[in-house]
Amino acid sequence: MSTSGIVYRPRRLRATPAMRRLVGETRLHPAELVLPLFVKEGLLEPRPIPSMPGQVQHTEETLGRAVAQAAEAGLGGVMLFGIPERRDATGSQGDAENGILQRAIRIARHAVAGADGGSGPVVMADTCLDEFTDHGHCGVLTGDGRVDNDATLDRYARMAVAQARAGADVVAPSGMMDGQVAMIREALDEAGFEDTTILAYSAKYASAYYGPFRDAVDSQLQGDRRTYQMDPGNAREGLREADLDLAEGADMVMVKPAGSYLDVLRAVADRSDVPVAAYQVSGEYAMIEAAAANGWIDRRAAALESVTAIRRAGADVVLTYFALDIAGWLG
Repeated sequence: MSTSGIVYRPRRLRATPAMRRLVGETRLHPAELVLPLFVKEGLLEPRPIPSMPGQVQHTEETLGRAVAQAAEAGLGGVMLFGIPERRDATGSQGDAENGILQRAIRIARHAVAGADGGSGPVVMADTCLDEFTDHGHCGVLTGDGRVDNDATLDRYARMAVAQARAGADVVAPSGMMDGQVAMIREALDEAGFEDTTILAYSAKYASAYYGPFRDAVDSQLQGDRRTYQMDPGNAREGLREADLDLAEGADMVMVKPAGSYLDVLRAVADRSDVPVAAYQVSGEYAMIEAAAANGWIDRRAAALESVTAIRRAGADVVLTYFALDIAGWLG
C-alpha cells in the first residue's frame, strides 16, 4: 500500500510473536476471570456434569479445595450456585441460614481467608430462586402459574441479606425481575451491609445456550422463562434494562450470554459508568468442549479466542468455565 510515496505494510506489526505481543490491543489476565462453581447438598463425592465436560457438582469439602485452587491461580472471583436436597414453591432454602448456598459461601470465605494473606478471589453468590423452587422458575408463582414480580422481590431481598450475612462480597440477582436491584440495595443497607456489592444480570436473554447449566443445577423447570428473560432479537431492550439497573444503584452490570450478544455487550460497555461483566454460559463452553473432543477445533485456541472476543467487546469481568485453564495457559 502506498500513500504519497510512503509504503505502509501492516504486516510489519505481525511479523514476530514478540511484535504481536507488544502491539496487542486486548489482553487476558486471571484477575478478570470468575469461575462458576456448583455445590450440591448431600453429595459424598463430586458428581461430573455430563453435558459440561470437566465440570462437577461439588461436595462441600471439594468446594473449599476448588476455591483454594482458584485463589492459587489468581482468579478474580468465584460465583457460587447451591443445589438443595429439598425444594418447595417459594424456594425457602434459598435464604435459610444453614441452607446449602449460605454454607457454601462460608466455606468459600474460609478458603479465601487462607489464601495468600486473604487476597484470594471475590466471593460471589447467585441471588435467584430457580435452584431452590420445585417448579424451577426464578420467582414465586401466582395461582395461575405466572411469576409474581413483587412477591419475588421480597424473596430476593431476603436471599441477598442471608448471602451477605454468610460472607458474600457480591450478590448477583439473575432473575430479571423489575425493580430487583433497588429492592436488594434497600434491604442490604437496612441490614447494615452497605459495602456488599450488587452485580446485576441486566441484559439476560432467554437463550438456548443454558441447557447444560440446567443439568448442572438439577433444574425442575417445565416450560420456559420468556415472560421475564429477554427476547434474543432485542438489542435496545438490553440497553434499557442496563440503564434501569444503573439508575437503581447496581455496582456492576452483566450481559448474558456473552458470545452471541457481543453487540449488546459493546453497547452496554459504551454507556456504563460501572464495571461490565459478561457470562460465557454453559452451552458456549459445551460447544467448544464437544468440538474439541471430536478433533474439529483446537480447544486451547478456541477457548482463548472466545474469551478474548468477550473482553474486546467491552467486558471488564468474564465469567467462564475455562477460567482455571486460561489462568494456567497465561502462566
